Amino acid sequence: MFPRRAAVIGSGFGGLSLAIRLQAAGIATTLFEQRDKPGGRAYVYEDQGFTFDGGPTVITDPTCLEEVFEAAGRRLSDYVELIPVSPFYRLLWPDGRQFDYVNDQAGLDAQIQTFDPADVEGYRRFLAYSQAVFEEGYLKLGAVPFLNFSDMMKAGPNLVKLQAWRSVYSMVSSFVKDEHLREAFSFHSLLVGGNPFSTSSIYALIHALERKWGVFFPRGGTGALVRGMVRLFEDLGGEVHLSTPVDEIVLENGIARAVRLKGGQAIPFDVVASNADVVHTYSHLLRGDSHGRAHGAKLAKMRHSMSLFVTYFGANRTWDHLQHHTVLFGPRYRGLVDEIFKGPSLPEDFSLYLHAPTVTDPTLAPPGCTAFYVLSPVPHLGKADIDWEVEGPRYRDRILAHLEARLLPGLRDSLVTTRMLTPFGFRDELSAHLGSAFSVEPILTQSAWFRPHNRDDRVPNLYFTGAGTHPGAGVPGVVGSAKATAGLILADLGVVTA
Repeated sequence: MFPRRAAVIGSGFGGLSLAIRLQAAGIATTLFEQRDKPGGRAYVYEDQGFTFDGGPTVITDPTCLEEVFEAAGRRLSDYVELIPVSPFYRLLWPDGRQFDYVNDQAGLDAQIQTFDPADVEGYRRFLAYSQAVFEEGYLKLGAVPFLNFSDMMKAGPNLVKLQAWRSVYSMVSSFVKDEHLREAFSFHSLLVGGNPFSTSSIYALIHALERKWGVFFPRGGTGALVRGMVRLFEDLGGEVHLSTPVDEIVLENGIARAVRLKGGQAIPFDVVASNADVVHTYSHLLRGDSHGRAHGAKLAKMRHSMSLFVTYFGANRTWDHLQHHTVLFGPRYRGLVDEIFKGPSLPEDFSLYLHAPTVTDPTLAPPGCTAFYVLSPVPHLGKADIDWEVEGPRYRDRILAHLEARLLPGLRDSLVTTRMLTPFGFRDELSAHLGSAFSVEPILTQSAWFRPHNRDDRVPNLYFTGAGTHPGAGVPGVVGSAKATAGLILADLGVVTA
């Protein structure tokens, strides 16, 4: 019997995790990546001695990564070192208030006390709620594929009990009263492309996720984790083809038979899995099939997450007060978020996430220097018709001036290098529909069974992994999607695993 062969399109964390699981189970797996380096959104830029992770840069569940390596009989620690980061984030407001989000109950209580003494007990109750949705939404359902509506119905009673119809912000506000703290404990949904004012309160589980395991950063950057996963895949005998765009998934009689590369070569496979954007997969890769075109048009009409504007920059100095992760809230919260998700233009103000990895790992910049990226959530291209070729440099300069005034004195005089990733880059380099940074928006009616499925409903050997399928975006989410999808593929192929 010939060995079964699988193609995985896209080498983001979802694609890598799926490819490793399949290869470890004896499925001859080939990974195709259109860019010159693996990683997808976790691409690495190098310039003048600085190493910049494209993103993501927050690892919150090391156990999901450990499971991927364990599935291959290996240990994560033999391939990459994860360094704990504390505080998880430093949160700063324009009025001068500061909150260091640490994994220490006494430390959190003491800080909350300074905002509103009554919120100390309120936070404890919020944490208990967050832990409850973490148990139900992450541990029980995070790697379970929702292929049938009956699967959703089974989960329904518990989702109702947890008031899943309420938004993250609404639920947080029912426990804590201080507006600063409401922002501090609700912004996390933005990290997976969700609007805190409309995303299901189930996503409050991110708080419990961080409290359970902490926040980590790979030594050598997120790119080191990507390289470790690629090395594991190749150690197992898997094949990686970089700079090799897949142009089409070839269907015959409703079955995926091959992938056709951009140069025209068609390579046969028994299984095809896409880690590419779900709209791109259906609308472009399956354009030769009426089901693909129709489903692509349907998915394009769903609500999609906002985009991001990211500036990567290196400075020839350090700042003693700097933390690894800093969130700088702007003067507005609800109003700003509303404009980010609805448009119709670029908001005048912004809230920023600043990543300074050299605080944890100085080797990512030349001696005495600091590597950064700063991201600002912005509307996707379907909500705001912005010419980012023109607006991008202006927006970058506004952000850098703001950082200099608020946090990093002398920044602009110390700059060595800068580069930008705009919504155009998400669209053109990552094939993301409308330049969305996180694919389908994680509202309740686009979650679980309502989200694009891990296996196509009509093409029995076509599968999906990554942010656009269940359970959603974020490293734990896409790694969980790979676990769910691998389980489906192996079951469908009759492969028994330990």
